[in-house]
Amino acid sequence: MAKQMAFYFNASTCTGCKACQVACQDRNNLPVDVRWRRVYQYGGGSWTPHPNLLIANNIYVYSLSVACMHCENALCADVCPTAAITKRSDGVVLLDSTKCIGCRYCEWACPYGAPQFDEAAGVMTKCDFCQDLQAKGENPACVDACVMRCLDYGDLEELRAKYGDLSSIEPLPKASITHPALVLTPHKHAQPTGAGNGKLINLPEEV
Repeated sequence: MAKQMAFYFNASTCTGCKACQVACQDRNNLPVDVRWRRVYQYGGGSWTPHPNLLIANNIYVYSLSVACMHCENALCADVCPTAAITKRSDGVVLLDSTKCIGCRYCEWACPYGAPQFDEAAGVMTKCDFCQDLQAKGENPACVDACVMRCLDYGDLEELRAKYGDLSSIEPLPKASITHPALVLTPHKHAQPTGAGNGKLINLPEEV
């Protein structure tokens, strides 16, 4: 298999602090409404009725840090009419904003919401895996910023050998759609993709 760079995320230790999200925005000087990395909270469950109070029964919540998945089947690149999105030999998916016409087809095609529209510039933007930092032997900004060390990166096969091959939990789409370059360690309450009984509970912050 050709080299495929990938992210690893440990949902079992993430506290949802959003340091990774803030570091990405700061490092890339992004507008406040453009988030190349986003942290979602997913939760559900119910309470047990009691005459005088409510007693917690099966309430759960967990966080998920999401950026571009640099997918094997990069739908964003497939639909781009100007070939502004390309996949490098190491699997990293890049977007050249100088070729972008702002049609937003990539935004509609991506099930992860990775391409982000910069309204002021009139073009799409997205995570570039901090390619300039990696070229200097440094880590992506989000990886270094994570206070709980939930994020890692490297060759996909090496990450799978180290952490396993899980690549989707709720609220992520099924991995079979794009074959994301992602490896996950699930939270103990993680819901399988397509079989979850929870919902996004911080959606207003992300739209």
